[in-house]
Amino acid sequence: MVTKEAVKAEKEATEGKTPKLEIKEVGKVFKTKKGETTALEKTSFSVSEGEFVTILGPSGCGKSTVLRIAAGLEEATSGQVLIDGKPVSGPGPDRGMVFQSYTLYPWLTVKENITFGLKLKGVPQRERDHVARHYLQLIGLEGFEKHYPVQLSGGMKQRVAIARALANEPKILLMDEPFGALDAQTRNIMQEVLLKAWEESKKTILFITHDVEESIFLADSVYVMTARPGRLKKKVPITLERPRDFSVKGSVEFAQFKDELLSLIREESLKAIH
Repeated sequence: MVTKEAVKAEKEATEGKTPKLEIKEVGKVFKTKKGETTALEKTSFSVSEGEFVTILGPSGCGKSTVLRIAAGLEEATSGQVLIDGKPVSGPGPDRGMVFQSYTLYPWLTVKENITFGLKLKGVPQRERDHVARHYLQLIGLEGFEKHYPVQLSGGMKQRVAIARALANEPKILLMDEPFGALDAQTRNIMQEVLLKAWEESKKTILFITHDVEESIFLADSVYVMTARPGRLKKKVPITLERPRDFSVKGSVEFAQFKDELLSLIREESLKAIH
């Protein structure tokens, strides 16, 4: 059942500027031999041009399902996804995707991985070299262009994955817990690397995470999901000043956002285990 709180949250999430990405009444039901499982109730929200949005929620709430539907990797049972007002019917170059698992091509160098999509598009070598230099500098991997993925740490691999996604100039960057497999220190560094890249590119980003501090540090807005079956519970605008660095995590304002989000997530996590 859709509550008044959920309806209000969806209304808040769709107000404002003309959206780059619209999730409109999107629902997902998985069918198995044992019956049907509703992973996602009809959910609506939007992401504006250049906005950094994180989706936060308890495990199994449908966060990744929303992202996969937006990417065109999963088909919605109901509703639709719009980019610039046009329906999404499958994967496309207008959306870049970064997964939690490392998805680099092991037989290609760092530089070749970054420019792989450009090569497929027929972009001339000189232009590809220019793009590679730019992103190698942006992600702090100058001098590693000839290395292969097996020679890189987990954090370095994800830097390359982010650079590869940005190099293809997508309209939207979709990120599914990309730092979830990293140790705490590397994760913190990667958050700052991503913010630096976003501040330069101003790409529209939809980022899935279960980490409350990460969601606050990165986002313009945090959308909190309910326990399964997932739906939008609340939109929390993050009003911390930009540009941000790691020191903001020690501020009173950051602590206030953290307390609010932890309370919301705890409510849903308790529902999930009862």
